Amino acid sequence: MLSLKPTTTPLNNNPNISGDRSFSSISTATAGKDGDLRRKTRVAVSGSKLRRRGSVRAAISSGDNKTETVSSNSSVPAHQSEDNSNGSLKKKKPSKGIEVRAVMTIRKKMKEKLAEKMEDQWEFFVNGIGQGIQIQLISEEVDPVTNSGKSIQSSVRGWLPKPTNHLHIVEFAANFIVPKDFGCPGAVLVTNLHGKEFYLLEIVIRGFDGGPIFFLANTWIHSRNDNPESRIIFKNQAYLPSQTPAGLKDLRREDLLSIRGNGKGQRKLHDRIYDYDVYNDLGKPENKDLARPVIGGEKRPYPRRCRTGRPPSKSDPLSETRIEKPHPVYVPRDETFEEIKQNTFSAGRLKALLHNLIPSIAASLSSSDISFNCFTDIDKLYNDGFFLKDEDQNEVSFTFPVMGKFMKQVMSVQERLFKYDVPAVIRRDRFSWLRDNEFARQCLAGVNPVSIELLKAIEDKKLFILDYHDMLLPFIERMNSLPGRKAYASRTVFFYTKSGVLKPLVIELSLPPSSSSLESNKTVYTHGHDATTHWIWKLAKAHVCSNDAGVHQLVNHWLRTHACMEPYIIATHRQLSSMHPVYVLLHPHMRYTLEINALARQSLINGGGIIEASFSPGKYAMELSSAAYESQWRFDMEALPADLLRRGMAVEDPSMPCGVKLVIEDYPYAADGLLVWSAIKEWVESYVEHHYVEPNSVRTDVELQAWWDEIKNKGHYDKRNEPWWPKLETKQDLSGVLTTIIWIASGQHAAINFGQYPFGGYVPNRPTLLRKLIPHEDDTDYEKFMLNPQRTFLSSLPTQLQATKVMAVQDTLSTHSADEEYLGQVNPLHTHWTNDQIILKIFSKYSAQLEEIDKIINKRNKDNRLKNRSGAGVPPYELLLPTSGPGVTGRGIPNSISI
Repeated sequence: MLSLKPTTTPLNNNPNISGDRSFSSISTATAGKDGDLRRKTRVAVSGSKLRRRGSVRAAISSGDNKTETVSSNSSVPAHQSEDNSNGSLKKKKPSKGIEVRAVMTIRKKMKEKLAEKMEDQWEFFVNGIGQGIQIQLISEEVDPVTNSGKSIQSSVRGWLPKPTNHLHIVEFAANFIVPKDFGCPGAVLVTNLHGKEFYLLEIVIRGFDGGPIFFLANTWIHSRNDNPESRIIFKNQAYLPSQTPAGLKDLRREDLLSIRGNGKGQRKLHDRIYDYDVYNDLGKPENKDLARPVIGGEKRPYPRRCRTGRPPSKSDPLSETRIEKPHPVYVPRDETFEEIKQNTFSAGRLKALLHNLIPSIAASLSSSDISFNCFTDIDKLYNDGFFLKDEDQNEVSFTFPVMGKFMKQVMSVQERLFKYDVPAVIRRDRFSWLRDNEFARQCLAGVNPVSIELLKAIEDKKLFILDYHDMLLPFIERMNSLPGRKAYASRTVFFYTKSGVLKPLVIELSLPPSSSSLESNKTVYTHGHDATTHWIWKLAKAHVCSNDAGVHQLVNHWLRTHACMEPYIIATHRQLSSMHPVYVLLHPHMRYTLEINALARQSLINGGGIIEASFSPGKYAMELSSAAYESQWRFDMEALPADLLRRGMAVEDPSMPCGVKLVIEDYPYAADGLLVWSAIKEWVESYVEHHYVEPNSVRTDVELQAWWDEIKNKGHYDKRNEPWWPKLETKQDLSGVLTTIIWIASGQHAAINFGQYPFGGYVPNRPTLLRKLIPHEDDTDYEKFMLNPQRTFLSSLPTQLQATKVMAVQDTLSTHSADEEYLGQVNPLHTHWTNDQIILKIFSKYSAQLEEIDKIINKRNKDNRLKNRSGAGVPPYELLLPTSGPGVTGRGIPNSISI
């Protein structure tokens, strides 16, 4: 890899640079003399230094690890400038060749500070004189002398960048004279001589036969000050490893090696290195209350996360030291949020801070957190918002002097700044959550529609169960020992009526065995007709909803989508070249996932984080998630049809498009999900069929086999010996694996994420924890319950602070960013993602299918026969509509797990 150690001085600051005071540009423009591992470099030096000594030393690491010293003078081509002793430049006529122009498209920041704008002007100047960015073209053809790709080098020039049709996007150009036998360029090496990174969108090369050649980048180009290696950008042509042009083989291997790293040292923010680690950064061992066990390993199995390499904690060498907000957790540079996304996420954080501000202040000013006293208190969150009276503001100013001043400024601008949007679940019918049919409907069309199962002991397929007994019972005793937490292990049985809807029959709530009995303490509840039984039934349903919320968040959402997707992403970058067709296929489905997962480790799933503070399992949340991974997760069951069959919610039917028929026809998540699954499957199968032509091409694809091996044996190390891992030998095998991964990243995540605020934003509908057990006649609180059952119900719900905290997070997690990229769509700036016209036609068909799915779902939502998605006050099921606008919309399938 290229390693430059130039001896230079800064450019002369005199604006009137001319004659012998000007810089000298030394460049290599001779093709066929240098390959990717042994390449000469273009080095720019100041004129004053060059006059005294026109030699710049560059250490070039060759394939045999030898180092050669190249004089900058010796690298000057005959047809370009030569350095004279007096510093003037002598012109020579260029040799015959092809005139080629490379246009580099760079995205600038949208909001720049004055200092940044001044830096831009300086960078424009440096680029203008050819000392900012170096570009080296690498041919697909081999130079017989070096046995590597032919190469030629130039620099970006032009005093001012060329504006484009898009704001904050500029273009720079570099010119080449390329020998006629150079061949077609297949890669570009970019060296950033500036002091800071820049974001490269693409490079377009014009002048070769056959039209323009596109090199899609979408990557941060690091400064040479941070890393002396040049960045390798391949053209938008996918190649299997065996198809790689001879001139690019070394570069393909070299690029993968640079991404893998060596597994040592602490990662720097400019790095783009992908590696694995366990979840050993969730706790603070030095603080007894925040110490947490390592998640991942034989005792607590779990998928692996991206390694950061931070030093171990002094208190526990097995735990990694933490980085707290606002300092960023390392993810490979290209995985970080882009500016629009970062602004959306930051706005969400600010919104969460403001939403929680008043309850936090109220809790700080009182001896304990405050319960909701009546349902009107909850309604005020949406109708009135929070408002500080004058005496409250004075009290805040006295207790929090800085915050008090801030609050007065905020309230003077907007009194209702702390108002919540009305959640969709009560927008049409504010009392729907009270009814049994809505409680049951949400098992099929709510935010967690993936837990309900057929009660398989009954042959006529009329009984269904929501079973959290075995998963939760081992944790109940520890959970109930936490302050303000009371929970049961639950089972809920539903009956499928002739009218086509579910009706809850019984709820079984269990506590661990008492000291006097080895049997668990079970109580069965049914819907009664008297007032007492009616309220007891409501409390039993609330406990089921609380369990459902916890399992949804920790298992179905975090574990099965976020955490399990991370190893697929890491393996894809480490083992598949960016020119590999499978990499190209998966790339849109990896966007932002590592960043959002890192942020989750920092403030959501960490010790003392929002999940622990807001959900029933508390400090045992990630241990519960680990137990679910160990007992339930298997890759082959993550495919939608396989999952439906496993839960008994579908039966095999070869006549159906996906090979399955739903047991409950009006199962909105499954019915719409199968449409999306089928579209993805057809797209993937066509894509795989196009690229893998030979019968054994999947089995003999060395990168692909290494990728799948690494997913199993590194990414999911704790499951590596399981017999159910699919084989990867045929095109059908590959299509199945890729369809499952894309479904998890897109449709599955959308279905269980973007309904969090629409359903959970109204606390009584979906409490994330309960603080009291159901009162019995011999309990001391039973009389209070009889006198005021509403007060008992409300005091069992999360406190105001707990409720508003989780509501704010749910609001943020349910929000689409303005730069969201949806299934079947292509970012307008990424239109040159492939040059394969057949693939583009297949993708166009895929996009059209998704547009048709949009119409089908909207039609279903208007069908009065489908009572789980239509009817008086019933919100339509829109979570699997493919597209959406920004904000909390309760619809839209992003390509990736981006929030």
